[in-house]
Amino acid sequence: MKPVVILGAGKIGGAVAKMLSGSGEYAVTIADKNERALGRLKDKVPEVDTHVVDLSEEKALVDLLKGRERVISACPYYINTLIARSALAAGVSYFDLTEDRETTREIIAISKKATDGQIFMPQCGLAPGFISILANDLCKAFDKLDSVKMRVGALPQFPSNMMMYNLTWSTDGLINEYCNPCEAIHETRLAEILALEGLELFSLDGKNYEAFNTSGGLGTLCETLKGKVRNLNYKTVRYKGHQYLMQFLVNELHLGKRRKLMREILENAIPVTFQDVTLIFCTVSGWIDGKLTQHSNARKIYNADFSGEQWSSIQITTAAGICGVVDLAANGQLASKGFVRQEEVSYDEFINNRFGQYYGTGEEDSDPEVKIEPITDFSS
Repeated sequence: MKPVVILGAGKIGGAVAKMLSGSGEYAVTIADKNERALGRLKDKVPEVDTHVVDLSEEKALVDLLKGRERVISACPYYINTLIARSALAAGVSYFDLTEDRETTREIIAISKKATDGQIFMPQCGLAPGFISILANDLCKAFDKLDSVKMRVGALPQFPSNMMMYNLTWSTDGLINEYCNPCEAIHETRLAEILALEGLELFSLDGKNYEAFNTSGGLGTLCETLKGKVRNLNYKTVRYKGHQYLMQFLVNELHLGKRRKLMREILENAIPVTFQDVTLIFCTVSGWIDGKLTQHSNARKIYNADFSGEQWSSIQITTAAGICGVVDLAANGQLASKGFVRQEEVSYDEFINNRFGQYYGTGEEDSDPEVKIEPITDFSS
């Protein structure tokens, strides 16, 4: 059995625990300060070992991690640096789901002190995460790159409010994406652009969507493709009209500067749903044998029954993303020391992994006729 510690017993942490434990090859320990959440998980997965631990206490974390092999953080981004430091001190490999750019930079710095066999791999979910694996794989077909466009969205199947949205994952993470600066490559240069800008409309599979800039989804791909691509950007997908209302909340009402209040408003007004669909779309253009060519890959992943429970698509994709790379690492298919980027993961190895296979191939949904229509701002 391969020992792994999961920190955080929320929706995603619990899903990761169930997925790894269900494989029959991982001895799973999960820790949280929320005793009730741990109890609920233990009732459903008795073989999981649970510990009540204050995850903000570094000494307690180091003591918990000593003698283990890997730790997965399913915690809010703002305590991941502490967890990474604890992992370094305990000599275990570290994985997380963060979309926060500053947190990732801090973890990269910590990873420089890693010992042999110890890796640090943040951003292991869907976006950042799988989308970088997919994009990098598409890029390999080209002799010279022109543009890379990455689009991801977890959407309610049955939107019923003005925002055309339901909460499907971390509210803190959502606010981070909508408020923090975004990275991109524009005309070969690294650029910092504003979240909620760059609105575009596109159609996929006969349905209309919008997409706009959000922070963190690119992971480290800007650094990897710097000097190799003319334009690279990541945008979040929503139903039409959502961006307009978020602009009002974040910028007009200045809730982007009062994030605790914004979180309270969203969590008390927007219901959670497990009836969602995750849309993943990536298109790359460039030159192959002297011809300007475009390759696209698109897929939709729906909520489903998993081990007798209803799982949202964002639970499935996020848990599968981090479980897949943890499994590849455990099998010796990743680098063995220091910081590991998502785009260093082989797409073929990931998609054929027992956890990565939940993403499917995307071939049945691949649509070279996907149309993207930028919206022109006539206000000036």
